[in-house]
Order: sequence, then C-alpha cells, then structure tokens
Amino acid sequence: MSVDRRLRRTNAIAATAFIVGGSLFCIGALLAQADIGGPRLAAAVFAAGGVFFTTGGYTSVLLVVNARGDQWRWWSVEPGRLDWASAVTLFVGTLYFGASLLAALIGDLTTAQIHRLVWSPEVIGCVLFLLSGHLALTELRRDRPRGRRADLGWWIAVVNQAGSALFMAAAIAAFVRPSTGDELAVGIANWATFAGAACFAAAGVMQEFERP
Repeated sequence: MSVDRRLRRTNAIAATAFIVGGSLFCIGALLAQADIGGPRLAAAVFAAGGVFFTTGGYTSVLLVVNARGDQWRWWSVEPGRLDWASAVTLFVGTLYFGASLLAALIGDLTTAQIHRLVWSPEVIGCVLFLLSGHLALTELRRDRPRGRRADLGWWIAVVNQAGSALFMAAAIAAFVRPSTGDELAVGIANWATFAGAACFAAAGVMQEFERP
C-alpha cells in the first residue's frame, strides 16, 4: 500500500476516533449532569471515550511522521518541526487524560487520592492539549501567506483549541475542596466538558474532509 493511501486511511481513523471519543464524552457529561446511573456509569463512558481520544492522538502523530517521505514509519523524533511537536504533545496529553479517567473509574478514592490520581493528570492533560493547539496554530500561521483565507486545517485547529480551553475550564471547576469533598462547580464542570467534547467531535467531522 502506498504512503499516500495509508495517510488517507490514517486520517479517516483519526477523524473517526475524535468523533466517537468526543461523542462519548458528551454522553458522559450528560449522564453526570442528570445523575443517571451514578458516577460509575459516567466514569465508564468517559474512560471509553478516552481510549478513542488516545487512538486519535497517536494516529495524528502518524499523519505528521509520514507527511514527508516515501516509506511508512510508526514513530520519529523531529523536535524542530512544530507540527510534529504539536501532534506528540497532543498524544502525551491524551495519555495523561486516560490515566486520570482510569483512576476515576476505580472510584472510592479519598480527596487526596482524587487530587493526585484524577485531578492532577487531568489538568496536565488539558495544559498539553492547549500547548498542542498553540503549536498547531503557530505552524499554520507561519506557513500561510499573508491575506490568504483560512482553510479547513486552520478551522480544525481553532475548534480543537476551543475544545481544549473548555476542557481546562471543566478541570478547574472539578477541583474537589479538601474541607467538604465537593467539587467547586459541578454544573460548570459537566457543561464545559460537554461543550469541549462537542468541539473535538465537530473538528473530527471536519477532518474527515481533509486530504493529507
């Protein structure tokens, strides 16, 4: 199979993974907000969505790694490329997010354990998502001629960055007060998660129409 054909297939996999992952996060946020099935059901849906997000993150790395050259590679180290740095940062962010989701799925954690195993890796993941989006937008802005209209890749990066900002807002709102064991703002955490996930799903739909 040629590299071009593999890139098209990998792009479709990445886009679909973000659509499914974002959709599952939307469902999880709605379950949590409506208190349907208890926290364990929402955590399970979030964890499933995290698997798809991580899949999308790694396939995004594959797209960048194989964008240049005629031989397929499964990894590379190219820190001088902003698109590579953006994709790898996103992938690492999904790993932190996944660790947080798995810890939340365990349940019955103390407040200290929640801070260490759930909240901290979630915030790190959100920071990495924002950094990834910044690098992607910087690379696109640098390579785009002045005055040229924004293309599909630009809008995908913008929508993803909006999703990352909303995820960060959700993470901050989900901080558990040590004194009471309650989150700062449960409603904000759930609805910001829903909106951020919807952004990632929408960006995935747009990515389906990209031609790497």
